[in-house]
Amino acid sequence: MPGTVLVTGGFGLVGSATVRRLCELGRRVVIADLDTPANRTASETLPAGATAQWADLTDADQTGRLVAAVDPEVIIHLAAVIPPGIYKNRALARRVNVDATKTLVGIAESRPTPPRFVQASSNAVFGARNPHRATGPVTTDMPMRHSDLYSAHKAEAEAIVRASSLEWVVLRLGGVLSVDPKAMTLSADALYFESTLPTDGRLHTVDVRDVAYAFAAATTADVAREILLIAGDDSHRMLQGDVGPALAAARGLKNGLPPGRKGNPGSDDDWFVTDWMDTTRAQEALSFQHYSWQDMLTEAARQAGPSKYLLRLAAPLVRAVLKRRSAYWKQPGQYAEPWGAIRRKIGDPSPDT
Repeated sequence: MPGTVLVTGGFGLVGSATVRRLCELGRRVVIADLDTPANRTASETLPAGATAQWADLTDADQTGRLVAAVDPEVIIHLAAVIPPGIYKNRALARRVNVDATKTLVGIAESRPTPPRFVQASSNAVFGARNPHRATGPVTTDMPMRHSDLYSAHKAEAEAIVRASSLEWVVLRLGGVLSVDPKAMTLSADALYFESTLPTDGRLHTVDVRDVAYAFAAATTADVAREILLIAGDDSHRMLQGDVGPALAAARGLKNGLPPGRKGNPGSDDDWFVTDWMDTTRAQEALSFQHYSWQDMLTEAARQAGPSKYLLRLAAPLVRAVLKRRSAYWKQPGQYAEPWGAIRRKIGDPSPDT
């Protein structure tokens, strides 16, 4: 039986699914995450084979003690600050996304038997993608571009991992979604952030369970020192403005989301950091794609249960409220300008200087 897998950020959306998948495979898993009330509650229902260790990865001493105690055969590094929170907490985001990654890699390199290091990255590293000009889908050999703080942090963290002496694997994720309504609850900032994005931007979605399959497979597959693109099958090649309304409708909130704005075809900068992805090599190596977009919609409708009937009645009110809270409510202009809208309400999205 393969050795212990240490999963950082193991109580997050991707982390929880990855831990479950590893345990299904009979692996011993140790979760490293912050000691918060929510994580304490989640730790009470961990699957057999999983335990939790409370650690702040921005503290080098804590991280060193953690790795020494666990002695992992594999580290899956998921802990990160992502949009929209990354734009509000820039200093913390750097400590988590970049500095803690550097610390963890250094500690892993110093082990008597260094672990395989599976790094969670993002297709954001390709930068803003104007679908009217950019050819797609993106491939691993395309250059990276720092369009915002998130794409810059992910690129920097990748560089740290790839420059190490470890047996590393980098998984660049698409738009991760869950059919569990509790897992996809959005804050006010997240709802505002979603409304900033150009509705005709290309988005390659993926079921979080398929992401978990990919991470679990990457712990043992013959993919050392490879970068792999992780997204759903071709049915998941969507436009940004189609994704939210389809999931909302599946849960009963048909026509409950107000329309957003399209992007500017003449600008290569005023787009978000997403695009369709070439997943051919990743699927060949990891065999992770199991849930189509229609599978997700069908299951989301089933899981909604009786609440979907109430949501149907509430849809007009929800639409009216969200319209007034959206990024472009009473804003001049024709096109979406996500970076300006994020800056107005959430924080500075620009890369570190």
